[in-house]
Amino acid sequence: MNDERSRALYDRALSVMPGGVNSAVRAAIEPYPFFVRKGDGGHVVDADGNRLVDWVMGLGPLLLGHDLPEPVQAAIQRAASEGPMYGTPTELEVDLAEFVVRHVPSVEKIRFVNSGTEATVSAVRLARGTTGRNKIVIMQGGYHGAQESTLVEGDADHPAPSSAGIPQAFAEHTLPVPFNDEAAVREVFQEHGDDIAGVLVEPILANYGIVHPVDGYLETLRELTDDHDSLLIFDEVITGFRVGGLGCAQSHFGITPDLTTFGKIIGGGFPVGAIGGRAELIEGFAPTGDVFQAGTFSGHPVTMAAGLETLTFAAENDVYDHVNGLGEMLRAGLTDVLADQAPNYTVVGTDSMFKVIFTREGPSRDELEGQCEAGCRQDPECPRYEYCPKNAADVKRAETERWRRIFWGEMREQGIFLSQNQFESQFVSYGHTEEDVERTLEAYKHAL
Repeated sequence: MNDERSRALYDRALSVMPGGVNSAVRAAIEPYPFFVRKGDGGHVVDADGNRLVDWVMGLGPLLLGHDLPEPVQAAIQRAASEGPMYGTPTELEVDLAEFVVRHVPSVEKIRFVNSGTEATVSAVRLARGTTGRNKIVIMQGGYHGAQESTLVEGDADHPAPSSAGIPQAFAEHTLPVPFNDEAAVREVFQEHGDDIAGVLVEPILANYGIVHPVDGYLETLRELTDDHDSLLIFDEVITGFRVGGLGCAQSHFGITPDLTTFGKIIGGGFPVGAIGGRAELIEGFAPTGDVFQAGTFSGHPVTMAAGLETLTFAAENDVYDHVNGLGEMLRAGLTDVLADQAPNYTVVGTDSMFKVIFTREGPSRDELEGQCEAGCRQDPECPRYEYCPKNAADVKRAETERWRRIFWGEMREQGIFLSQNQFESQFVSYGHTEEDVERTLEAYKHAL
């Protein structure tokens, strides 16, 4: 595959940008990332003219694919043609807010911001301001953006910053626990319950291999936060409007959090974030409350138009049937491929998300009867249950270097663009076809 143009662009980029990129994960591809020239349906075309089936979809925002349906494209162009932005409210903000409030169980009011990071930063500040408490419980390996309160590693007894530039004093207010570990989170509440402002959790650990919650885990978080007058905050930046359709993952699991953060799909491919929740909580934001939050570009009219028309199109057409059907087809096909070629490996994902985790141990080929047919569901009756990842540490113990250094490149050589490492999710869009799925399954057979 010819990469001369991408290599030349990367050489230029290294001279003017740190690592040659504007987001660290983009540099995970070695020896250098390829540069994209344009998108086309479920594909991208790179700077050298190579055409790839794209399962990254901008890391999640592109529910509809690269070719936007005419009404979505028209709304974006109309908003852009009427002026970039105004520094004052627009009707589009109200329309999108009303749409979200109608469809997402936890949301009575919403505040739009500019990124998923900004949403989680604001949610943490709101939780602390509302409760008058300092500590936030997070899941080890969970990702909530580039913010000081959650770039924390270790455990609840020994939290430490996971990035330079974050004071240890910040990390001491963060309590990391393993995802799916009920005993660990109960112990943390027993010791610190009176000072826990909230639990910040992805309902599916979606940025670290797609780890499904075990039965009862999210219910435990809801119970503990209720008992200790803390807030349950769902980070649905990735799962929002992808898992569970318009009701998001909280409707899929039947758990209603106090606050929910959004990003990606809610902006239709443009920069966006949002925090929604019970009215009395969201009213805590300025100007009605004491928790300061503001932003020049918040509620940007082009983003609001893109988000509203994307979600409206999804509501009025077969978008979720299409993407979830292809997701099921992909995961079922991958399950069959692995049973034949790599029975140790685990297929994960739900709805329009999928991934193969290169787990090192698993049942033998003759013990696979009764396994989850299209992605791990943490089913205790599944023969893989004792082997499938339950938390971020389990994913990290997989063959992550083989995935990145060998497998990813093999897939790209066959025209398949997968996420840049084993931890990031992969996504199906409305622009993908059954032919894309079949081609991808054949590529997995070859690469594995």
